[in-house]
Amino acid sequence: MRAVVQRVSRASVSIDGREVGAIGKGLLVLLGVARGDDRNKVAWMADKIAGLRIFSDEEGKMNRDLASVGGEVLVVSQFTLYGDVSRGRRPSFVEAAPPEEAIPLYEEFIAALRQRGLRVATGEFGAMMQVELVNDGPVTLVIER
Repeated sequence: MRAVVQRVSRASVSIDGREVGAIGKGLLVLLGVARGDDRNKVAWMADKIAGLRIFSDEEGKMNRDLASVGGEVLVVSQFTLYGDVSRGRRPSFVEAAPPEEAIPLYEEFIAALRQRGLRVATGEFGAMMQVELVNDGPVTLVIER
């Protein structure tokens, strides 16, 4: 499981010009699921992201997590995070989990964040989406398990 996490002041996702998810201050999570990923990886990733201390405290240090700043999460599925371009010019996606494996884990990840008391907005798995964001910092992390 691989996630690109961006601290944002706002973010949204649209499909065919219709906004389907939006957040204010918080995290945009682009989530890729690999073949062989399981529930243990989902739980680990949800804990890691919910607990990231990447928001500024009173002294301007990255010391606060999502809950302590009232932050939100926008989760967008992105199988292309497993695109392999080591050979040729066209990415290979053989490491990405097929939808029948990935969808339940994607949905479980969203549920795990909500169970931690976070407000979570989403895109739509498998849809062609347009993502807009204002990266705050900029702060961008790649997390993999």
